[in-house]
Amino acid sequence: MLHTSGIVTTSDAKSDSKPVGGCASAGCGSPSTEVKDQKLQERIAKHPCYSEEAHHHYARMHVAVAPACNIQCNYCNRKYDCANESRPGVVSELLTPEEAAHKVLVVASEIPQMSVLGIAGPGDPLANPKQTFRTFELVADKAPDIKLCLSTNGLMLPEYVDRIKELNIDHVTITINMVDPEIGTQIYPWIRYNRKRYKGLEASRILHERQMEGLQALAEADILCKVNSVLIPGINDRHLAEVNKVIRSKGAFIHNIMPLISAPEHGTHFGLTGQRGPKPSELKFVQDACSGNMKMMRHCRQCRADAVGLLGEDRSLEFTKDKFLEMNPEYDLEKRQEVHQTIETFQAQLKKERTEKAAKKVQKQQENNLKILVAVATKGGRIVNQHFGHAKEFQIYEVDGIEAKFIGHRKVDQYCQGGYGEEATLDNVIKTLEGCKAVLVSKIGDCPKEKLQAVGIEAVEAYQAIDTAAIDFYEQYVSQENANAGVKS
Repeated sequence: MLHTSGIVTTSDAKSDSKPVGGCASAGCGSPSTEVKDQKLQERIAKHPCYSEEAHHHYARMHVAVAPACNIQCNYCNRKYDCANESRPGVVSELLTPEEAAHKVLVVASEIPQMSVLGIAGPGDPLANPKQTFRTFELVADKAPDIKLCLSTNGLMLPEYVDRIKELNIDHVTITINMVDPEIGTQIYPWIRYNRKRYKGLEASRILHERQMEGLQALAEADILCKVNSVLIPGINDRHLAEVNKVIRSKGAFIHNIMPLISAPEHGTHFGLTGQRGPKPSELKFVQDACSGNMKMMRHCRQCRADAVGLLGEDRSLEFTKDKFLEMNPEYDLEKRQEVHQTIETFQAQLKKERTEKAAKKVQKQQENNLKILVAVATKGGRIVNQHFGHAKEFQIYEVDGIEAKFIGHRKVDQYCQGGYGEEATLDNVIKTLEGCKAVLVSKIGDCPKEKLQAVGIEAVEAYQAIDTAAIDFYEQYVSQENANAGVKS
């Protein structure tokens, strides 16, 4: 449970997951299991959605080639578009498969750390199978090192698992918000299946059965599956623990429980009827309740269907159709491999440093079970490298003196606009950072620094690895707390 003080004791915390590929049988820990685990780790090592570590370093892109959808969700309105808004189903331009393949080569040339191509809409990729699979064919031919993945509502998934396997699409995401069709009636007004529209309980029942069939077929085909679930307070918030249990039994690899986005201006049914989204503490509570059963994704940014760049940034405006069609891709596989090797070397060094620090500080953990939350302004690379006023989100880490554990992110309106800071915006940023003991930034002005300090949040300027900066602050914080306790006694 998250305490409002921002301090979590060891008894509150749960492990995020069992080891990748783990099981409860007597065979676990055997050489064959370790080999299997290693192969799984290699499959997700460069996928920013499947690996929390990868999302700091590797970029992804989505191409919008799938306009049609075969279900209606109460949280979706694909007609709305704002270039500054990040939300699933949102796109600015539709592409043909040929245009999409050209764009992929251009982006892969300009952003060599781009490792994954996804098709996620703006409709459902499997409601547009010709465009979807033709795009994958073209990209696989020209850029074989790029991982391929797609996201689907699952209605047509059982028909296409063999085709997905044939094209070496190794990662598939299914959005599953319920395993009880009665609850589904509050989320899905209708579906279109086999040229017929279904409503109400029958629609939810068909969708549920097809999702379960598709999920199990993916597991049998050894295709890694991520399940997305939208947390809708009062509708499926208490039900998601059951969803988690069922999808794990069917072979899902990782579960992403993400908050409902329901701003009225988006024009969704939930937005127009006043259905609220969850608070950060409510989202974390449900994620924690499910995290002991399987791997839990906490770093999702609910990306646009035409997103480009690292998770947490969107460079899609740099690659609009009028721009990328005029660009000649200079796809250099060797250069891309060099960049990826540099990333792997940096990751290995960070891992080594964390291991060394853990060995030195085991005794400290035994003496002190305090955990605190810190917020970080970062542009990626697992480095504190962003100005406080330029941040559009803060990554949240739980720190215990041995490690800095990423647990989520909190979006904010950018404080600095044209060199000036808005008072109301700063107040909202500070409110968003509630529960954190520090905010780690590359730079911060005196005014926001003083306001943060007034509410008990220390602003720390640093330009170094997040783990190092977070643990350094933790040590200072604990030292000060112990000194204060000594004075009081």
